[in-house]
Amino acid sequence: MKKPPSKQSGGSACCSHEDEHSHAHQAHNHDDHDHGHRHGDGDFNLKSELAPVVVVVILFALGSIFEKQLHNTPYSIGEYLVLIPAYLLSGWNVLTSAGRNILRGRVFDENFLMTVATLGAIAIHQLPEAVAVMLFFRVGELFQEYAVGRSKKSIKSLLEVRPDYANLQTNGDVKKVSPDTVAVGDIIVVKPGEKIPLDGDIIEGDSQVDTSALTGESVPRIVKVGEPVLAGMINKTGFLAIKVTKLFGESSIAKILDLVQNASNKKAETEKFITRFARYYTPIVVFLSLGVALIPPLFIPNADRFLWVYRALILLVISCPCGLVISIPLGYFGGVGGAAKRGILVKGSTYLDALTAVKTVVFDKTGTLTKGVFKVTQVVPKNGFTEAELIALAAKVELQSNHPVAQSIRDAYGKKIDASEVKDYEEIAGHGIRAKVQDRVVLAGNDRLLHRENIEHDVCDAEETIVHLAVDNRYAGFILIADEIKEDAVKAISNLKKLGVEQTVMLTGDNQAVAQRVAQKLGLDSYLAGLLPEDKVSAIEKMLSKSGKDNKKVVFVGDGINDAPVIARADVGMAMGGLGSDAAIETADIVIMTDAPSKVAEAIQVGRKTHKIVWQNIILAMSVKGVFIALGALGLATLWEAIFADVGVALLAIYNSTRVLKVN
Repeated sequence: MKKPPSKQSGGSACCSHEDEHSHAHQAHNHDDHDHGHRHGDGDFNLKSELAPVVVVVILFALGSIFEKQLHNTPYSIGEYLVLIPAYLLSGWNVLTSAGRNILRGRVFDENFLMTVATLGAIAIHQLPEAVAVMLFFRVGELFQEYAVGRSKKSIKSLLEVRPDYANLQTNGDVKKVSPDTVAVGDIIVVKPGEKIPLDGDIIEGDSQVDTSALTGESVPRIVKVGEPVLAGMINKTGFLAIKVTKLFGESSIAKILDLVQNASNKKAETEKFITRFARYYTPIVVFLSLGVALIPPLFIPNADRFLWVYRALILLVISCPCGLVISIPLGYFGGVGGAAKRGILVKGSTYLDALTAVKTVVFDKTGTLTKGVFKVTQVVPKNGFTEAELIALAAKVELQSNHPVAQSIRDAYGKKIDASEVKDYEEIAGHGIRAKVQDRVVLAGNDRLLHRENIEHDVCDAEETIVHLAVDNRYAGFILIADEIKEDAVKAISNLKKLGVEQTVMLTGDNQAVAQRVAQKLGLDSYLAGLLPEDKVSAIEKMLSKSGKDNKKVVFVGDGINDAPVIARADVGMAMGGLGSDAAIETADIVIMTDAPSKVAEAIQVGRKTHKIVWQNIILAMSVKGVFIALGALGLATLWEAIFADVGVALLAIYNSTRVLKVN
């Protein structure tokens, strides 16, 4: 892994035949994701889920009326007819979950405790209390399920990149077939605007291809006969005939899809705190209740056995973790809301927790740390030409090109161009452009173009995209064009350091010189350049293996479809939501809607404060619970007092959770 250099190097004075032309920009990379985020099917409908809760509330009210009117009839049929359905409607999921878990050998969990406690309440004829307990539990679960529904992982957008068909050429005819049926050596044709369905070599035609689906780079690549192209690229301008070199299952886009699936399978879902807690809490409470029911009658003379069984059942009901179950999702909802106010979409509470342990933040470059928009940064005239003359000639010769780099040159020129000044326009694939401008032959292109035309020059390489110009076979100078670094990128790295992040890393498919310049300017700790999507996954794997030993988390921030496997593999995957690809956004754990890298530090801040507040809620809930358990065991607390205590805990948790919205 390279360290940013102490000083920036300039362009080389020793020319080679490397292609550095602005129209053949080097490929970058990105990737996709789905971790262990299998939290649900994503089809949660709050309105439909609220309907049974409303029914339970109505039945609960009717049951309470029955109980008050018929208080001298302890076992009123009307009360049972109203409250038992309410109990089953609100607690069915808990009851069935407890039954399934018991059959699987997992007895002591929160579902078991809820079931035993509420059945005990029914046994001592405390039906309203049993329904209230289940109702509060269900409301807490609704909060949790709503969050779960929003955290659904989908790779539909990524799958849309998969080519639907291939134009197979056989005996002079062309027919549409499935890419899976095309064999190595077959000839396929791709028209302008179509996706290239399989990897292969061009045997006829030249064109510009959009490689962003694979590389994340916004600059189209010029391709010609003899050059390879990859499945997933989009043919932009010309007709291409391609000889297939790989089956679809071995193609580049298929590999990316496979990386997504594998990366997702490697990540286990973070276990819920309440479930871990219940493994210890539930058996303690159950055995404590048994002790209250059985031990005092053995040692206290004339002890009323029914009284102590009653107290034991009260203890079970008091022990139900309703307030705890409600307070935890409320804390996380506060965190999710606080993040949303800052333009940060967090898709589940798990990721807020993970952010508290982040020590390594890894960035993609193009579109993440940089704008993905090209801009002229320097005009260097040679051999007597002036800057104004050089940029004017470049803008005119690039007049007919729709290339992003050509557009950046015209924008830098900023004046209206008379098309009649430009004649004999010729685009030389893989090299550049030749045209006559006011009867002067002007060449604009890469270093290879200058070597092809035997034009002497003293600069051939640079840390930015370089466009060389020659006029009447005399070198006129060069123009440097760079992807602008985002305004807050330097601040983003600085803020992460202040938060205690130990490593800031950049992974990019761009060349070494460009990566070095960006890393140095931003103050990154390290970088890796010239990476393919699978190389990025390997790099993240190494970081994860090192950080995992100390339970330190790794964040990856990207924006392209080819970032998907890396986003998937990182402990927390973040995507730029403004201009990022749909696949990266859909599969990320956290989406930065403003495209600002400084939001990464803000997300970590929100995660840490949320974690703190959730633990405050947990301690509050358990403290109140502990007091009422003690009072219940001594016969000093009723069921209703315990239930109202839980409501009070929930209200305090709501108030406490709103503090997350005020993170500075």
